[in-house]
Amino acid sequence: MPDLLLELFSEEIPARMQAKAADDLRRMVTDKLVTEGLVYEGAKAFATPRRLALTVHGIPARQPDLKTERRGPKVGAPDAAVQGFLKATGLKSLDEAKIQRDPKGDFYIGLIEKPGRDAIDVLAEILPVIIRTFPWPKSMRWGARSGKPGSLSWVRPLHAITATFGPETEEPDIVKFEVDGIETGQTTYGHRFMAPSAISVRRFEDYEAKLKAAKVILDPQARKDIIFADAKELTFAQGFELVEDQVLLDEVSGLVEWPVVMMGSFEEEYLAIPDEVIRATIRNNQKCFVVKDPKTGKLTNKFVLTANIEATDGGKVIVSGNERVIRPRLSDAKFFYETDLKTKLEDRLPKFEQIVFHEKLGTQAARITRIERLAAEIAPLVGADVAKATRAAHLAKADLLTEVVGEFPEVQGLMGKYYALAQGEDASVAAACEEHYKPQGPADYVPTDPVSVAVALADKIDTLVGFWAIDEKPTGSKDPYALRRAALGVIRLIAENALRLSLMKVAASALAGLSVKPADAQKLPSDLLAFFADRLKVQLREQGARHDLVDAVFALGGQDDLLMIVRRVEALGKFLDSDDGKNLLAGTKRASNILSIEEKKDKRTFDGAPDAALYSLAEEKALAKAIGEVKAEASAAVAKEDFAAAMSAMAKLRPPVDAFFDKVRVNDDDAKVRENRLKLLNEIRSATRAVADFSKIQD
Repeated sequence: MPDLLLELFSEEIPARMQAKAADDLRRMVTDKLVTEGLVYEGAKAFATPRRLALTVHGIPARQPDLKTERRGPKVGAPDAAVQGFLKATGLKSLDEAKIQRDPKGDFYIGLIEKPGRDAIDVLAEILPVIIRTFPWPKSMRWGARSGKPGSLSWVRPLHAITATFGPETEEPDIVKFEVDGIETGQTTYGHRFMAPSAISVRRFEDYEAKLKAAKVILDPQARKDIIFADAKELTFAQGFELVEDQVLLDEVSGLVEWPVVMMGSFEEEYLAIPDEVIRATIRNNQKCFVVKDPKTGKLTNKFVLTANIEATDGGKVIVSGNERVIRPRLSDAKFFYETDLKTKLEDRLPKFEQIVFHEKLGTQAARITRIERLAAEIAPLVGADVAKATRAAHLAKADLLTEVVGEFPEVQGLMGKYYALAQGEDASVAAACEEHYKPQGPADYVPTDPVSVAVALADKIDTLVGFWAIDEKPTGSKDPYALRRAALGVIRLIAENALRLSLMKVAASALAGLSVKPADAQKLPSDLLAFFADRLKVQLREQGARHDLVDAVFALGGQDDLLMIVRRVEALGKFLDSDDGKNLLAGTKRASNILSIEEKKDKRTFDGAPDAALYSLAEEKALAKAIGEVKAEASAAVAKEDFAAAMSAMAKLRPPVDAFFDKVRVNDDDAKVRENRLKLLNEIRSATRAVADFSKIQD
């Protein structure tokens, strides 16, 4: 079957846009092919700084012929309706139509045949539309081409379009179309400096091989592998170790078509700057990797750069140029750092009086005061020293006003730790300055120092309660204040540190510290708890747990101790994986379904204790006895927070429940017996609610 090769050759595409652009090109072309009835076998897209490329193999040479039936008017319908039907179907007369019998009468049926087109013609139609409507985040128009003003909106000036189509055994054809004066062909170009001449290509294998010969590595992953391997080898050869950086690697691979790795250096005096500042300076300004000494774990005065050319001098000029740029940047960073050290963190705090956190929530100074108060309240609950937690909360935001953080926002918190240590603060206070922002994502580490935990919880809960109070909750995919991340951070802090904390009480305390009060202040903590329940489902689902079990536990009401909820969910999950658990769930659901039907029919509930005198069958008596024993045993286990024991108690219900449904007819002819048996079913539901609401659990 024929294959398609498409290349869009342009000026440099920003590295951050390349991966998505390649994926968009693949998706748009393949979706359109399928829509047109051209089901392909496989597709892969590529990007370099100067080109987007796509290969789609196994495309049918021709669209399938389509035959569809169209129902027309009734036999004997007015002539106008008949003529409209003939025109729509392309039939010359009613003699070419079939007649289909229907309960409503006889109708004309027209068979419409649409012959398929050659795939190359379909491609020539769809590809220019895709190019003109390509979803670049930012695009531009440029000057006139061939005497006509340019009309194409593209990320950078587009120079050539390669489009070939054909089977492997034959010379491919050019898919002929034109976009903004650019006609398709089979000519591309190699490396801008090392092999800029035109290259004639036929199909993908030929195209990729010729590009490589012209100093262009087409596959982004191959460029990453080269950069990473060469950088590790170069640093290892000198007794150093590369500081790995996947995000930077992704970006650098999008800046070069022929990666050449080199090493530069800077003066040792700059190593007096914190490692993270050196890394931020070199990374942000020059897109270079930093290098560490494996013996000490500290950075060395070396860096690794990636050039886009094999220089005749071995790269001396390129390395020298990078060193010349990095040196003054490090000098600036050193000046900022040394200047910051001259001012104590608390001396910066008055400036926060003039900085608004949010127009409805007041200044940053007011927020810091709230976090201090809340951290002091949380500290005893997490085993932290109250004075240290208060001090840490007082200083935690101060580094936002430093020169280094102003230049490199990504080191906020971290610089607070360095400055706190430099001014003689307690180690836990200093650590909290950095760690109160943690965890910032599912892969980020969770603080364990009690002072850090107290301030981190206070910071996140104040944020959540504050934005809940002014009704700035996340909606759909929009979460401008990162409240979902804050809630997940609270959950991880509590669960991974095994903390016992009442979220409702802490939220109510945070609300009391706000100057703004919501219309329904009583409802806010419970609304926020529901939000935590949703976030907990996400967290547990990512860990492989079932989200419906969270619903089953939260449905009991009054559940705001996240640690206990997590442990109960874990125990419930293990129980339901057992045969006893699965069968008890089935029995409980059967009881609930029967009750729901009968309660709806009778317009009443069947609460209250059954009358033991009305038990006539051994299975009723056995179930009633088991329920009484299990309810007491499970409740006692839950009270001790021994959820595994509670589940073991629940397992004892399985045999009598199974026997009851096997031998007992619930809807007995005797109304009193029927009511008593329905009350007994309600007792099953009531007993299982000692551990969870089984009706919320999916089968």
